[in-house]
Amino acid sequence: MACFLVPTAEAVVTTIVKKTAGENAVKENAGKHPFLKKINWLNNMLWGGAALLAFEHVWHGEVVPWFPFLTAAADPADASEMLHEMATSGVAMAALVTAVWIGMVLVTNAIEKRPVQSAPVLKEGETA
Repeated sequence: MACFLVPTAEAVVTTIVKKTAGENAVKENAGKHPFLKKINWLNNMLWGGAALLAFEHVWHGEVVPWFPFLTAAADPADASEMLHEMATSGVAMAALVTAVWIGMVLVTNAIEKRPVQSAPVLKEGETA
């Protein structure tokens, strides 16, 4: 019903962090804070996922273009169900996206720190 609001809220926070830190500060502190360097990835993943979820909820008629916008917010019984869904599904989705992003950052940092292996030098007539 409104589970997409939780990743959207996290996306708003990451956007604010990115804007307040500034691009120069992010680049300067990238060595100290590798997560800051790749916060765009998290931001894009959250906004994209939230947009897809919002579209799905519009498609099913759970989000409408008139007040109160969320059909579940009109009825108190449905509102409690909506809040429960946000607390369970919404938080789980936001946490999963963040966990995947952390994994991506750790893997790419490990790859970036690996020494570059040079290709063997072949003599004339040799094949690899």
